[in-house]
Amino acid sequence: MIGKASEKVEYKEGGDTPMVEALRVEKEYAAGGVRVRALRGVDLSIPRGEMVAVMGPSGCGKTTLLNCLSGLDEFDVGEVLIGGEAIKGMSDRRRTRFRAERMGFIFQTYNLIPVLSAVENVELPLLVAGTRQKEARRRASAALKMVGVPEQADKRPNEMSGGQQQRVTVARSLVNDPAIVWADEPTGALDSETSGEIVDLLVRLNREQGHTFVLVTHDASVAARAHRTIRMRDGLIEGDEPNGKDGRDG
Repeated sequence: MIGKASEKVEYKEGGDTPMVEALRVEKEYAAGGVRVRALRGVDLSIPRGEMVAVMGPSGCGKTTLLNCLSGLDEFDVGEVLIGGEAIKGMSDRRRTRFRAERMGFIFQTYNLIPVLSAVENVELPLLVAGTRQKEARRRASAALKMVGVPEQADKRPNEMSGGQQQRVTVARSLVNDPAIVWADEPTGALDSETSGEIVDLLVRLNREQGHTFVLVTHDASVAARAHRTIRMRDGLIEGDEPNGKDGRDG
């Protein structure tokens, strides 16, 4: 583990409580003057420490599901519990703090701040959460080492390759030692070789650190490395199957 700040809020739930639980979640939004039913009553349970892939055709609701589960978007009906705690009734401020303390995010486009160095990008979530500068820098440096790019610490994003930038993004997602990491197409902007390296990294971190990972992906080879694949269509889960051990370890 990278280490936790003393002010970090700890989980209260027992070990058998699912890390993620969705109960009949529905979500509608307006697009082009019409109402789109993005989620149509989704039920889902993810145990702590599991790596789950979410697949399906474009427009099926994958990213909407991830955004609703993580509290980035509000949903209309149902409930989402993270570690046993319901997020629907939280104020915006409480939900923001909840995400900052308990979640990490990995995006296809990296979302690194161009004017900051790698280590400054990684330490930013800690500084926002009130961690002292010296401790934030120590933990950010440890996170960069953990993902294999300590030598990139002082470089800005435009001085790094796509794979190096994504490793920095992974470091940033883990620096607050989250219980769960959400990843939306984490290899979508990478070539196949670099994609494989990033997936290897996520699998290793899941195994060694015990974080729960939820990955939205179009890539079947990425999904095969997860413990389980959830398939969506038209706002519903149409399949939920465990993956074979060989695919995950390969």
